Amino acid sequence: MPCKASNMRRNDAMKKLLVTGLNGFVGQHFQLSLDNHPDWQLLESSSFDLCQPKSLEALLAPTCPDAVVHLAGQTFVPEAFRNPAQTLQVNLIGTLNLLQALKARGFTGTFIYVSSGDVYGQVDESAMPISETQPARPRNPYAVSKIAAEMLCQQWSYVEPWRIVIARPFNHIGTGQSENFVISSIAKQLACISKGKHPPQIEVGDIDVSRDFLDVRDVISAYMCLLDKGVNGEVYNICSGQQQSIRDLIDAMIEYSGIQVSFRQDPSRMRKSEQRVVAGNPNKIKLVTGWQPSVALQQTMQAMFQEWLLKV
Repeated sequence: MPCKASNMRRNDAMKKLLVTGLNGFVGQHFQLSLDNHPDWQLLESSSFDLCQPKSLEALLAPTCPDAVVHLAGQTFVPEAFRNPAQTLQVNLIGTLNLLQALKARGFTGTFIYVSSGDVYGQVDESAMPISETQPARPRNPYAVSKIAAEMLCQQWSYVEPWRIVIARPFNHIGTGQSENFVISSIAKQLACISKGKHPPQIEVGDIDVSRDFLDVRDVISAYMCLLDKGVNGEVYNICSGQQQSIRDLIDAMIEYSGIQVSFRQDPSRMRKSEQRVVAGNPNKIKLVTGWQPSVALQQTMQAMFQEWLLKV
């Protein structure tokens, strides 16, 4: 279950929370989730560019937050292969720019850096589920940028009077996710087929891999738990502890849609450096914060399909 919200505070005593990346998939869900956390006030954020320090100074000028959840960044692995330099610029140097802007503003609160379970790279199945003690072996430029930013944040945790916590979320899905990601792509294709806008064939990449999936709302509840109880300098996996094959998830969505389709493998959807099986170990965050996932993936996928039915 998610962490329980603290007692209601008066508006003038509410803790101020800055979330970067509010316009993204996770950020949009984050805004909705704060209804369950009445002691936090989400700060309105003007447009900013992580690569432009002056824009970060302007972002922080009105109010210094009590806590920051740093979601913003370049998150699409194929794009990282196409432009690794830009991925490093945004995810590493952009994080440094944000840290420096916060320091200049007098920030002394909690900083959650949202990394990725992708930093573990190739892990032997005998080492599953993956714990935080597993060495990072990044296999794509996105993962390289994330582990580099993690190291930066850990260094700051040693020398600054802040509480800096690193979260490593594994795969998460939900409504509003870009069709660049596999489950959302399948939901859109099925919706188009259901509406008669596409022949009964879905295009897929390698769907016989297994991943550790969570609903995005469970991931956000984990971030809130870390804001409350995460330990300075520590790294926490955010995952279910179970692996599910992409094929099984697709089959479940097809069954829910009530339509019959065939598969066609699209070479452009095949990714480099694929690990066949991924399962994370969430015991550390559960022990420290009491966090538990609570949303069934079947419910998540049904909501994604229904959303795409409306969109197409």
